[in-house]
This record gives sequence, structure tokens and C-alpha cells, in this order.
Amino acid sequence: MKVYTRTGDAGTTSLVGGVRVPKDSARIEAYGTVDELNSYIGVLTAYPKCPPEERALLIFVQNKLFNIGAYLATPGENAETPVSFSDVERLEKSIDEMERMTPPVDQFILPGGCTLSAQAHVARTVARRAERRITAFISAEKASVSPVVMSFINRLSDWFYVFARYNNVISDAQETFWDKNC
Repeated sequence: MKVYTRTGDAGTTSLVGGVRVPKDSARIEAYGTVDELNSYIGVLTAYPKCPPEERALLIFVQNKLFNIGAYLATPGENAETPVSFSDVERLEKSIDEMERMTPPVDQFILPGGCTLSAQAHVARTVARRAERRITAFISAEKASVSPVVMSFINRLSDWFYVFARYNNVISDAQETFWDKNC
């Protein structure tokens, strides 16, 4: 099977089931941003210093994001919810474990530190964008998206924030705090 079909050359694409929609539709923006996030997670997993336990969780998340993308690409109410509250709890457990290793903060941290942490901050912002795009899709198309999908994406951005801080700690990288008077 060829990778190109030429069916999208006029600015439309197919949803699950074959319905054609414009490539700039809110639905396509939503699952396209989830795909972008998934690709960026691939960058994190490829980084040699990515801790093995977190790499395994990231691969789990990548699979869940593929499921979320397929869910968002399926019109109507027939799509099976691709994540569960136990998946959200798995992220929360990991957040709690990494947070125990990081010093408390009471101010904003600038993205940076070690390379893996800086990349995790980019992934965090892409996750936030995915959340906004899914919300826009819900509003624009009066779509029904399971609340657990939103919880998973929201928690994932929290996970990337803590993962960034955790990697700065284990790499002895300095965190830079926001200087509002700069």
C-alpha cells in the first residue's frame, strides 16, 4: 500500500468511517495536536538520559495518545473511551513519586535546565495546546468527549512539568526562576 493517496490534495481528509472533512476543522486540529504531542514524546524517549522507568511510562502514554487520536477521529457517539481513570491515576502516582525527589517551589520556573528538562517543557506546552484544541473542538462542533480524556491530557501536562523538574534534580542542573522585575 502506498503512503500517498492523493485524496487529501484538495484540503480534505477522511475520518474513521470515511467521512471527508476539511483539514482545518476543529476535529482535525484536536487529533492533529495529539499526534504532534505523541511525536514530541518520541523525542523524549530517544534521549539517552531519559530514566528507564519514565521512558516506559512515556511509551505507555504514546499508545494511549494514539488511542485518543483514533477516538477523536471517530464521528458520532460510537467510539470507545480510549483511557480510564486508572490511567490518570497512573500518571498521578508517577507525579507524586517524582515530586518527592524535587524541592518545593513557590514561584514560576523558566523552561530550561538540562536538555531533557527543556524538552519536557516543550512537551508540556504541546499537551496544553492539545487540551485547548480538544476544548475548541467540543465547542465548535458540539462534540461529546469523555471527561476522562480531558483529565488524562490535563494530568499529562502536569506530569511533564514535574518530569522536567525531576530531571533537573537528577542531572544537577540549575533551575532558573522567573524574575518579574527583569
